[in-house]
Amino acid sequence: MSGTARTPRGGSRTVPVAAVLGSVLSLQFGAAFASTLFDDVGALGTVTLRLTLAAVILWGAVRPSVRHWGRAQWRGAVALGVSLAAMNGFFYVAIARLPLAAAVTIEFLGPLTLAAVLSRRPRDALWVALALAGVALLGARGLGGDGGALDPVGVGFALLAAAGWAWYIVAGSHVAATVSGAAGLTVATTVAAVLVLPFGLGTAGAGLADPAILAAGAVVALLSSVIPYSLEMRALRELPRNVFAILIALEPAAAALAGALVLGQWVQPIAAAGIALVVVAGVGALHGSGEPR
Repeated sequence: MSGTARTPRGGSRTVPVAAVLGSVLSLQFGAAFASTLFDDVGALGTVTLRLTLAAVILWGAVRPSVRHWGRAQWRGAVALGVSLAAMNGFFYVAIARLPLAAAVTIEFLGPLTLAAVLSRRPRDALWVALALAGVALLGARGLGGDGGALDPVGVGFALLAAAGWAWYIVAGSHVAATVSGAAGLTVATTVAAVLVLPFGLGTAGAGLADPAILAAGAVVALLSSVIPYSLEMRALRELPRNVFAILIALEPAAAALAGALVLGQWVQPIAAAGIALVVVAGVGALHGSGEPR
C-alpha cells in the first residue's frame, strides 16, 4: 500500500470497517469448524483442503486475467501467497495443540507489533498498549476452560503464525493497491495451496478425496478463505495498514465466541476481561484514527 489511504467521499469508513468485522467473524467460525476435521485428516490436511478448494472457488468466480501482469504484480501475488501458506499452515498446527482463543491471542501479536511499528502518533501507541494488556490477560489463563498451562510447541507454532499474519497485512496491502479486484487474491491463494499440498498429502493421503471431507472442506474454504480474504482485500484499499491492524484486535474476541459456541471452549473471567480490553482498543483505534496517512 502506498502512503495514502483511499477513503470514500466525506471520509466515511463504514464500508471498509464492516468488511473487516465480517472477515473477523467468518474467519474465526471457519477456524472453529475446521478444527472438527482434525481427527479425520489432521491439521495439515485440513489447511490443504481449505486453500486448495478456496483456489478452485476463486478461479471459477473471478476468472482473473493475468496475461498482462508486470513483474511487480507477480512478485506481490507470490509474496502474498507465501504469507498465506505460512500464516494458515502454522495456525492450524497451533490450534491442534491449543484452544482456539489461545492460538488467536498469541497470533495477534503479529499485527499488534506491526501496528506499533507503523504508528506515528502517541494515541495510536496508547491503543496498541491497551490491546497488548488485553492480550496478556487473555493469554494468562482460562482459555481452555481448565486454566492449564499451554502446550509450548503449540505456542511456538502460534508465534510463527503471528509473523505470517503481519507479513500478510503488508503483502496484502501491496496487492490491493496494485491489482484490481480479486485477481491478486486468487493467484496468491493458488500459490499458498501449492506450497501446503505436499504436507497435506503426506499426512492425510487419500482421506482428502473422501466426498464428506471434501464437502466439509468446501465450507471451511468459504468461511476461512474466500469470504474473509475477499473482504480484507476490500478493506485494505481504503484503510491505513496500522488502523487495519488494530481493528482486527477483535479477532481474539471472535475466536473466544466461536470456540465457545462450536467447540465448547469456554473462557474464564480473567480471559473475558482481556477480551474486553482488546475490544475497547479496537474501537478506540477506529474512533481516533483521524485523517488518512
